[in-house]
Amino acid sequence: MSYEAGSKECRHLIEAKDSLLSAMESLTNINSTDLLQIQIKEIYNKLEQMHDKRKKIESATNYL
Repeated sequence: MSYEAGSKECRHLIEAKDSLLSAMESLTNINSTDLLQIQIKEIYNKLEQMHDKRKKIESATNYL
């Protein structure tokens, strides 16, 4: 997991995204998992959006 300063929530989001990346990598070696990989990528993208929002909140809080 890459290190990034921030709240516990950010760290949990990063951990969740890393877990999804690992799952997607594992699925590449299994036949007929294309749909699962797409669904996992969609979830990953949602987590990325949540993380971006959280980073903005953290930046605004740290700026004040």
